[in-house]
Amino acid sequence: MTEFNPSDHPHRRLNPLTNEYILVSPHRIKRPWQGQVEPPQVLNLPQYDPACYLCPGNSRAGGLKNPDYEQVYAFENDFAAVLPGPLPVAPPALHPLLVPEPVGGGCDVIIFDRRHDLTLARLPLEKLKEIIEEWVRVYHRRGSQDNIKYVQIFENKGSMMGCSNPHPHGQVWSLSAIPTLPATELGNLKRYSLTDVPPSSAPKGSDGKPCLLCEYAHVEVALKEDDSRVVFKNEHWVVVVPWWALWPFEVLVLPYKRHVPSIAELTNEEKSAFADVLSVTTKKYDNLFSCSFAYSMGMHQRPIPVSEVADGQDKFDEAHLHLHFSPPLLRSATVRKFVVGFDIMGEGQRDMTPEQAVARLRSCDTVHYLDKLDV
Repeated sequence: MTEFNPSDHPHRRLNPLTNEYILVSPHRIKRPWQGQVEPPQVLNLPQYDPACYLCPGNSRAGGLKNPDYEQVYAFENDFAAVLPGPLPVAPPALHPLLVPEPVGGGCDVIIFDRRHDLTLARLPLEKLKEIIEEWVRVYHRRGSQDNIKYVQIFENKGSMMGCSNPHPHGQVWSLSAIPTLPATELGNLKRYSLTDVPPSSAPKGSDGKPCLLCEYAHVEVALKEDDSRVVFKNEHWVVVVPWWALWPFEVLVLPYKRHVPSIAELTNEEKSAFADVLSVTTKKYDNLFSCSFAYSMGMHQRPIPVSEVADGQDKFDEAHLHLHFSPPLLRSATVRKFVVGFDIMGEGQRDMTPEQAVARLRSCDTVHYLDKLDV
């Protein structure tokens, strides 16, 4: 009988956050590619674009004019996906399978910098700290509003991830319901916190209960480098290609020294370390294929600040702050992974193993490739 080798043989891995399996098919990375190739990226963006609706002083698509901002700038999205309340009353359902659920809330755009040609990877640490503080402010502001049950912070970078404007920016969508994916994660985190797990020196959650993500980060950090999937860590944060990663160079970014339910509960020192880890992660991404690396990034945490949770309502103390980076590029700056076919109809599938991906990312420099060209 052939001895199993995870670097060569197909196998499945369970994502405990979603309770879904990922099919890993490492031998398929050798297959020839004659499919779609993405067009080369434009690298010579101007520092200011008079046609850009996010540049300072310009008129936005909705008709309002941006101030001549110098710092991080946030405004309500002119084309919000959800609208403020009060919520309309849904008509009687025609059938139990056809029940509409009205949802309300608000959407914000956060512009990271006035310069049109920069990204998180090219911003100084002080600017990244400003962005983190703005995330905290919006989390508090939206989370304190009536009927808001969840605040989702995210960034889409690159046209292949649906970003409609290259100016460096992210978004915050705040809803009157907890969206499906975070709700699933929170449910699995809660179930794990209520189970009997083997004794561990990993940080514990509320009331000494086990935390799934604290335990996972603790395991990855403790493993020898050849066995671990850690890309980078500093005093408070770790970047890991998760055991269950779907996207080729997907990473999970999270605090690992203590249980932290939300961004609002970070210390100043942890925020500084957060800025550092954002800088390193995005630089390594860009350096991987010497391009402005596309991704979707999303922050999962306690749905709203604990100070805004009404008496008797779930505080979601089992939540552990973490960021998902889901990048599509696979073989080069122009060949991406497509989530189609079996990924949609069966279960998520990847070719390159997470261990192969982490080796590639570890080898990438923490000095941006464009900064080397400027020397």
